[in-house]
Amino acid sequence: MRRRPGAHRYDGKTGLPPAPIHRMRVTALVPAHDEAGQIAESIASLRAQTRPPDRLVVIADNCTDATAAIARSLGAEVFETSGNAHKKAGALNQVLDRLLGFLGPFDVVLVLDADSALDPGFVQAGLEWLAGGRYAAVGGTFTGKDGGGLVGAFQRNEYVRYARDVRRLKGKALVLTGTATMFRALTLQLVVRARNEGRLPGAAHVYDVRVLTEDNELTLAILHLGLRILAPKECTLTTEVMPTWRDLFRQRLRWKRGALENLTDYGWTKVTREYWGRQLLSLVGVIVVFVYLATIVWSFAVAGGLRMHPLWAAITVIFAVERVVTVRARGPAQMLLAGLLVVEMVFDVFLQIVQAKAFWEAAWRRERKW
Repeated sequence: MRRRPGAHRYDGKTGLPPAPIHRMRVTALVPAHDEAGQIAESIASLRAQTRPPDRLVVIADNCTDATAAIARSLGAEVFETSGNAHKKAGALNQVLDRLLGFLGPFDVVLVLDADSALDPGFVQAGLEWLAGGRYAAVGGTFTGKDGGGLVGAFQRNEYVRYARDVRRLKGKALVLTGTATMFRALTLQLVVRARNEGRLPGAAHVYDVRVLTEDNELTLAILHLGLRILAPKECTLTTEVMPTWRDLFRQRLRWKRGALENLTDYGWTKVTREYWGRQLLSLVGVIVVFVYLATIVWSFAVAGGLRMHPLWAAITVIFAVERVVTVRARGPAQMLLAGLLVVEMVFDVFLQIVQAKAFWEAAWRRERKW
C-alpha cells in the first residue's frame, strides 16, 4: 500500500469510518448511450486493473446500436434503462436507486464514462485513498485519446495542463470529473438522505436530473456535507476528445453554463465562495481577451501596423511562455505548436466566446438544454 500522509491540519470537515482495504468491494457502473465503438475498450480497461472491480454493470441508456450486445458478449452485466428522459444522470439514478440499499460501509461505487479507459492502477490507488476514511470520493485526471485533428490536439494540450495544475495542488480538484470517479457507498447514501431532507437541492436520488453538469453538482453536494474529495496523481485515464469545433462548442457551453447554474442553485456559501471567485476571474478573462483583440485591430486599422502598448506586449510574452511550459509533458512538437501564439490564441478565444455565451444565457435564464 502506498504511504499516505499521517498528520493533517484540521480543516473543519468530517471523515467516514475506515474500511479494511481487503474487505472493500467495488461496483463499476458504465453509463453508455450508443457507445458500440468504445464500450469494449472501457470494459477491457476495467478487466485489466491490478485490482479489478468485483462487479461490472454497463447501463445501456436508450441505445439504438449494439452497445448492450457487445457488453454482454464481454461478460458484463447489462442494465437497460426504461423511460429515461434525463440522459446520464437519469440512467445512473435508475441503477443507484436499486443498488444503494444493498451496499454496506465497505462498498465503493466507480462511475466510468463509456468513452473513457482507466490506466491499470486506477482502482487500486483509489481504494488506498478511500480506505482510511479521510476522503469520501476520489476522481481521476485524464488525457485525451487520439483523433480530432487540430481541435483534438488543442484538447489534449488542455487536459495535460489541467492534470498538471491538479498535481501542483497535490490533488485538490474543484470537480469530481464525470469521466471516472470512485465514491464510498456511504457518501452516496448520505447525499440521497440530505436531498430527501431538503438539506441539498434536487429530488432524493444521487444525481440531480435538473442540471446540465451532474458531476459538478454532485461534487458541490458532497462538499456541502462537509466531506473531502481528492484527485490523486495515481488515478489517471484517457477519454475521448470532441472531433469537431461544433461538438466542442456544445460540450463546453454545457459545462460552463451548467457550472454557473449549479452555483446559482447553491447560492453563496463557504463552499461556493471559491467557485464564485473563479467565475468572476473567468468574466475578467473574457473582458481582457476581447480588449486585447480590439487593441490589435485598432493598431492595424488606425496605426497601419502592429504597435502594441508595453503592457499588452508583456501580457503576450507571459501568455506565450505559459503555453509552452505547461505542455512539456507532451513533448517538443507540442511545445513548438504552443509557442506559435496565434495558434494557441485561436483556441483561447474560442473558449472565451463559449464562456461569454454561457454568462449571457445564464443571465437571461434561457432554458437549460443538453
